[in-house]
Amino acid sequence: MSPADVEGHAIAVHLDRLLAERGMTLTELAERVGVTLVNLSILKNGRAKAVRFSTLTKLCEVLGCQPGDLLAYEPERPRH
Repeated sequence: MSPADVEGHAIAVHLDRLLAERGMTLTELAERVGVTLVNLSILKNGRAKAVRFSTLTKLCEVLGCQPGDLLAYEPERPRH
């Protein structure tokens, strides 16, 4: 059973795509945002239980994006 099954969420995180489009590594993003690489990896893999608005703000500032570019509601996404 995946964390999505346990938590029952259908939120997809598009961090990999945004990083690739910007030629940035997860390590670089973690340093620029001021969060640990472990916590950012948890978010990237869709296992985060919550995200602070201050962290979301900083992610959007560093990546030059909107929250909707980073997160999406996908009710039909497979949960395995």
